[in-house]
Amino acid sequence: MIARGMPNRGNSASLVALGLAVALGLAVAGTSEVAYAQKAAKPAKPGKANYSKPFAAAAAPLQAAIEAAKKRPDVIAARAAHDAALQANKEPAMTSTRGALGALLTAEKASLDQLFAISTTEDDKFMAGSLSVNLGGAAADTGLQRRGLVMMIDSGKADPGQVSRFNYFIGSIAYGDKDYVGAQTYLQKAVSAGFFENNAEAVLAEAFIADNQIPRGLTILKAAIERMKAAGTPPPAAWYRRGLGTAFKAQMPAEAAEFGTRLVEAYPTVQNWGGAITVVRETGKLGAQETLDVMRLMARTNSYNEERDYIEYIQAADPRRFPGEVLKVIESGLAAGKLRAGDVFVAEARTQATGRVGADKLGLAAFERDARLPTAKEATVSGAGDALLSYGESAKAEELYNLALAKAGVDAPRVLTRLGIAQVDQGKYADAIQTFAKVTGLRKGIAQLWSVYAAMKLKPPVAAVPAAK
Repeated sequence: MIARGMPNRGNSASLVALGLAVALGLAVAGTSEVAYAQKAAKPAKPGKANYSKPFAAAAAPLQAAIEAAKKRPDVIAARAAHDAALQANKEPAMTSTRGALGALLTAEKASLDQLFAISTTEDDKFMAGSLSVNLGGAAADTGLQRRGLVMMIDSGKADPGQVSRFNYFIGSIAYGDKDYVGAQTYLQKAVSAGFFENNAEAVLAEAFIADNQIPRGLTILKAAIERMKAAGTPPPAAWYRRGLGTAFKAQMPAEAAEFGTRLVEAYPTVQNWGGAITVVRETGKLGAQETLDVMRLMARTNSYNEERDYIEYIQAADPRRFPGEVLKVIESGLAAGKLRAGDVFVAEARTQATGRVGADKLGLAAFERDARLPTAKEATVSGAGDALLSYGESAKAEELYNLALAKAGVDAPRVLTRLGIAQVDQGKYADAIQTFAKVTGLRKGIAQLWSVYAAMKLKPPVAAVPAAK
C-alpha cells in the first residue's frame, strides 16, 4: 500500500498533489493513494457475494486481462516513460505519455465499460468499481479511478470506515481535473465525517478559492487552522500565508488583517512581519496618517522588504511634520543598503528634514506646555503628543494622548493607536494590548498587528538550555 502523505510518482494522479503543493506550499497527498481503495476492495467470502451471472462471467476475464496488461513489455515501457515525465514535472510530455499509455489499454477499457453496463447487484457494482480503480491506476487515468470510487461508494458495499477516505480521494481527483463543484461536494463529505488526513480541510478550502468562492474558502481555512490549534498541533505557516495572499489578491482588508495577525502570532519571523504589514497596508486603502502608524510597526520589527517601504514611510511621516523621524528612517534605509543617498527624493527629504529638525526640537517644550493648558484644543493636545512620540518622548506622549481622548472632536481611533504605540515604546505591553483592543474602523487591522507585537514582547524570554556536560 502506498504510504499516506507521499505522492506516488508512478501515477499521474499525483499531479493533483503537485498542484496543491504549489498552492499551499506544502506536501499534499496525491490521489495516487486510490491504490489504497483497490486494496480495501477485498473479495467477498465464497457463497456470500451476490454477483449476477452475466457479471460473473465477464468480471474474472477482465481482472485477469488487467493483471496481464500490467506485465506486458509495451505497457511497462510506456509506464516508465510516463513516470519519467511525471517525475520531471514536464508538460506536455506528461499528457503525451499518459495518452500513449492509455492507448495501449484500450481493449481493457472497453471491456470495463461493458462490465459497468451489466452491473446490476450491489456486489456487481462494488467489484466493477474496484476493477475501475485498478485499471485507472495502471493507465494513469484519474477519470477511471474516480468513476470506480464513486461506484464503490454508491454500491453500499464499501467498508463504512473507508467511505470518508474514498470521498477524499474522489474530491482530490475532481480538484485536479478542475471540477471544483465535484471537489467541494466530495471533500466536504470527507471533512464532515471527520476525515482530516492529508490536509483535507485545506484542499477543500482550495476547491472553493479556485472556484472564486473566496469568503467560503477562507472561512474553511480558518476553521482548519483553529481545529489544529485546538488539537495542540501547529498549523502549517503556509496555510496562514495562503489565507493572507488570497485575501490580498481579492482585496479583502478585514480578512487580510486577520490572516496577517494569525500568521505573525504563530510564526513571528521578520519575513512574515514584513508580508503581513505590507498586505494590510496595500489592502486597507490607508491614508498618510494610517500608513505612518503601520510603517512605524515595520520599523519596530525591522521588517522592511524593499526601497519602497522606506519611501512610503518618509512620505507618510513628511519631513515638514516629523523631521526627526524622517531622518531616522533615511539613515536606517541607507545603512541597510535599500536607500541611495544620491536618489533625488531621498536627498531632498534629507535636506529638508535636516534643515527643520533643530528648530522643531527647540519648540517641543513650548508645544507641550500649550497642550497641557486646560483650554487647549484637541488638535493642539494630540499634535503635541505626535511630536513627542516622533522624538521618542513616549511617556510624555502617553500623557497627552490620554488628555486628548477627553477632548471634544477627538479622532479616537488615531489617538488610541498612538497611545498604544507610546505604551509599547515604554515597555507597558499589557496596557498597550488593552488600548489597541479599543481601536475600531479603518485602523482596526493596524491595531491588531501592533497588539500581536506587544503580546510578543510581553512574553518572558525563553531560558537558554544549558549545554550538556
